[in-house]
Amino acid sequence: CHLIHYLRLSHHLVVLNYLIGTFDKLKSVSSEHINITDAVFDGVEVRVFEPPAKQDETLKRSVVYIHGGGWALASARTSLYNNLCRIMAESLNAVVVSVEYRLVPEVCFPEQFHDALRATKHFLHPDVLAEYSVDPSRVAISGDSAGGNLAAAVCQQLSKDEHVTIRPKLQALIYPVLQAFDFNTPSYQQNMNMPVLPRYVMINYWIDYFNGNYDLAHSLLINNHTALDVSQALSFRGRLNWTSLLPSSFRKNYKPVIQTTGKAEIVQKIPALLDVRAVPLLAENETLQLQPKTYILTCENDVLRDDGVMYAKRLENAGVAVTLDHFDDCFHGCMIFTIWPTDFSAGIQTRNSYIKWLDENL
Repeated sequence: CHLIHYLRLSHHLVVLNYLIGTFDKLKSVSSEHINITDAVFDGVEVRVFEPPAKQDETLKRSVVYIHGGGWALASARTSLYNNLCRIMAESLNAVVVSVEYRLVPEVCFPEQFHDALRATKHFLHPDVLAEYSVDPSRVAISGDSAGGNLAAAVCQQLSKDEHVTIRPKLQALIYPVLQAFDFNTPSYQQNMNMPVLPRYVMINYWIDYFNGNYDLAHSLLINNHTALDVSQALSFRGRLNWTSLLPSSFRKNYKPVIQTTGKAEIVQKIPALLDVRAVPLLAENETLQLQPKTYILTCENDVLRDDGVMYAKRLENAGVAVTLDHFDDCFHGCMIFTIWPTDFSAGIQTRNSYIKWLDENL
């Protein structure tokens, strides 16, 4: 992934996703334990995992799951996500809907958000929930990494939509990416060269998501886009003050990187940098107060650690019940690595903790 980014093959994400799909995309294969089908929800492809009905059971709980991959990679049909959703469906005896949103470079923001929102709203319609024998009061929305970003953004949008009569009971976000305001939080500084997701790769994912220019990468890295003289960013600064939102154990001895003078033209060229549909951590308190009970999983060895921790704190300050599940010895992306040859203990540990919380709260 890093080599393809570096070489800037045309288009590097197409090349990488082709390789992933060629070797790893699975057809819908049901078993006696789980019925797996592919469907289309309001124009968006989804994969549905259904446990068999039990004799004494009327309605099941459910999870809408949105996969990660920098808004550009992976699929609901790859073995890693297929395996995760199958195990979730089995362990929770729940209907799991895995959203196959369109990817960069085919589409860019806000289309991934729109796909996830449309599929979720379709599923939450009373007739559709009844079709799948799902209890309307026991639906969660969840996702990892970029999928966690989409899950949080969709949850915020649903909470404000007066036409939505059924909303998620829970949201569960796995090492979510939630902001592009500050690329020098303590976790970005601490893990800037950490394998799986170095800082420069995350910045490139953001640029790809926004259909921006790689020439802006260095300015983003040093926070030129949110300098003190960039008027568009001023109203958001208080919503992402990590010196007050992070506990001292995460702040450590790192110092904020705040430029006095920067480049306002960056935000003019990429206004989505400050669009809460793309950066849910910047949402106003009135929106956060409407969010459901929340689970956020973070890993110490991850540039995105502080995104999750800050969102947990802001939600908590807004009166939302939050569980922050932090793992000191784990890394970004670890939860899907539970099958050979990448069957890591970190994956089993985080997945079990995540499913346990869902089982106890959904």
